[in-house]
Parts: sequence; structure tokens; C-alpha cells
Amino acid sequence: MIRKLYILLLVFVLAAPLHAAEPEAAKIVALLKKARQQDSKTVLPLFFARQFLGVPYVAHTLEVNDSERLVVNTRQMDCTTLVETVTALTFCAQRKDTAYAAFQHTLQAMRYRGGVIDGYPSRIHYFTDWIVENQKAGIVNEIQQPNPPFTAIQTVKVNYMSTHPQSYEALRKHPEYVAQIAKAERRITGQKFRYIPKKLVGRQALLRKAIKDGDIIAITCNKSGLDIAHLGFAVWKKDGLHLLNASQLHHKVVEEPMTLYRYLQKHPSHTGIRIIRITK
Repeated sequence: MIRKLYILLLVFVLAAPLHAAEPEAAKIVALLKKARQQDSKTVLPLFFARQFLGVPYVAHTLEVNDSERLVVNTRQMDCTTLVETVTALTFCAQRKDTAYAAFQHTLQAMRYRGGVIDGYPSRIHYFTDWIVENQKAGIVNEIQQPNPPFTAIQTVKVNYMSTHPQSYEALRKHPEYVAQIAKAERRITGQKFRYIPKKLVGRQALLRKAIKDGDIIAITCNKSGLDIAHLGFAVWKKDGLHLLNASQLHHKVVEEPMTLYRYLQKHPSHTGIRIIRITK
């Protein structure tokens, strides 16, 4: 699947002109070239994520166009756009591709169902759906073993967007989208995934066997209609596992000073973590 996706991306790159005037192009290309200078031991997801430390946290950065189009914004990020940007950079860097067009098309392939932009509903809005689709495409792989620490099972039940359309500008403006969003919700509702319950997240020896630096951490929750509360990247330190994330609390991209175990205990609605690894 990876080879198939990459061939498609190459076709897109050859067919698409590089618009050098785009404000993000120079930064993305510079980061990809910088990554080529790193040694083979560099953990690329963490390398790229750390390039964005201090970038302001801003929600809804994708909601800037009435007609859906690909948005690249490294000047402001939320937890999802940080994860998507870093994953796309890592995917390109692993294939030694420094073209901005390759990054754009990788990002589009991840963010939109089948890589096709066809209005707001074509964007993948729930992170479980994102995991499933990008695992099919060979971009990521969800880790669900060994057991322990993956002792718990999440049965996904999502309907928040279709039942709260007033919370989303696109759905307020286009109520005809709600039925399409509900269809996407039904597609993943009922699926089951193993995760690490938060009571085990403090077990360093156990977790070090299952989680690597740079893995994507998706925090599960018990909020009605939702599957994932927050995202970030795994960072191992002497005192345990930490989260590199676009933080609403800190108003910027940070490596959380507290351990992930302590972080989870401060949020009663958080139930544990799912682990997603970018493929090589």
C-alpha cells in the first residue's frame, strides 16, 4: 500500500506546479532539507515536532474557506494539524523527497477520504476515522499489543458533529452536509480498538516495551459522541512518558513538563491512550 500511495503522490507532484509564492513553501522545503542532514538515529517525528515548539495554539485553522481546499499553516496549530503536519513531513523525509508539492499531496491524502477534496464532508473529522483510513493507505499503523499494557477496549460511538451542527460553522452554513457527516460517523461507530487505560500509563517498564519516541498518542475519552480528546507525540524522559503537543492550556506547542500519567489524572474525562506509529 505504501508503494501504491507513493507512486500516486509522484504522479501528482509531476502534474502539479510548485507555487513558490505560497508562504509555507519555503519553510516546508527547508525543514525537509534539514532532515536530510540528520544522522540515521534521528527520530524524525520528534525532530519535526520540535521545529514547531513555541508555535501559537489556535483552534479551527482549517475553517478559513467557504469552499473546501487544502490548508497548510505552520504559523498556528491545534493538536490535529500538528500531528498531520509532522506525519506528512516524516513520510516525505523517509522517502528523501524535499518537494513542497509532495508534502501538499501527502497532507491531502491523509486529511481527505481517498485523498480527494470534495467539500467539507470529504475531510476526515474524527481521529478514529483518520487512523483507519491512513492505516489502509500504509501511512500509519495502530499498535494494540502486547496485552498488558493494552488491556482495555474502546468501542467507538461518535455522533457529536451531527447532533451539534450549531457548533461547526460549515454545518451552520450548509445544513445539507449533516447527513453526510452522520454517514461517516456510522462508518466507524461500533468498531473496537485496544488501548492503554490511564491507570497503567505510569508503569514505565511496561510502557517502554510498547511505546517508542515519536509515536502518535491519541487520548481516549468518555465524552458523549466523541472518541478522542487530544493528540500529541510520545517523548520518553528520565521520569517517564511525556507528551509533545499543541496545548490549549499553554497556548502553544510544548513538551509537557509533567508526565503523561499526571496529565491524564488531571482530566477526569480522559480514559487512556491509543498508540499510532508512522510507517517506515
